[in-house]
Amino acid sequence: MSRYQYPYLSARQTRDAEPTAWQMELAAAIESIFAKGAHSLDELIEGLNGSRVRPPGGGAWTAENYTALMRELGA
Repeated sequence: MSRYQYPYLSARQTRDAEPTAWQMELAAAIESIFAKGAHSLDELIEGLNGSRVRPPGGGAWTAENYTALMRELGA
């Protein structure tokens, strides 16, 4: 008999493909930044700019390109 699992508890239920290596690096960087005490978007952006993960187009992270990417990724 299989064990029932409540369907809304899956952290990746909206994902339609496995994350890329870059997406996994970005997720790890974001988790690390929050673990260090960041609480705001500005702190997150500052942390991302201090990491080795760059936005898809290169250059620096901004609130605009970060939020646009999160919309695109469906986050």
